Amino acid sequence: MAKAAAETPLMQQHKAIKQKYPDAVLLFRVGDFYETFGQDAITASQVLGITLTKRNNGAASSSELAGFPHHALDTYL
Repeated sequence: MAKAAAETPLMQQHKAIKQKYPDAVLLFRVGDFYETFGQDAITASQVLGITLTKRNNGAASSSELAGFPHHALDTYL
C-alpha cells in the first residue's frame, strides 16, 4: 500500500494562518502569482471573476485554487 504524501510546507502555513484568522481571505504570493486555497479560492473566484481550479496539496487529496498575476493586484483589490 502506497504511503500518502505529507502536506506541503505552503499548505501547512496556510492551515496555521487560517486557524488564527478564520474570517480572512488569505492571498499567498507564489512566484509571480497571488493564490488562494480552499473556501477562500471559491469565494475569490466568485467575487473577483477569476478561474477556480484544483491543485495537489501534497496530501492524499486536492484543494481548490484560484489566483491572479502579482502585477494585477491593484486590479483585483
